[in-house]
Amino acid sequence: MYLQIIEQIRHKVAAGDWQAGAEIPSIRQLAADLSVSVITVKRAYLELEREGVILTQQGRGSIVSHNPTLSTAMWERQLERALDEAARLGHMLGLAPDTIKVRLDAAINQRKDDQWTNWQ
Repeated sequence: MYLQIIEQIRHKVAAGDWQAGAEIPSIRQLAADLSVSVITVKRAYLELEREGVILTQQGRGSIVSHNPTLSTAMWERQLERALDEAARLGHMLGLAPDTIKVRLDAAINQRKDDQWTNWQ
């Protein structure tokens, strides 16, 4: 269970749902919300702290690190999930694979224009 907690927190940080410096639920609160042992959540938080994803201060709680170190492998998994979801949704809408590719290219070009000043 603690691995699922770790993965969910990594996902929230990677997706930007939890920004750098944001407070995250206390160990006790998350344990109660998930109906799991405090020890399980504490183990997950310790692992995330070791990885540099969160910072914990005694008596003050835990926050997302100002420079969370998320592994390349984690970002790759995130990308694969997003691409799988896009393919699934395209299929559900009855779109041809080429149409899905065109839409992905359009999304990339929009991002490049909007945000990726160093895009190559």
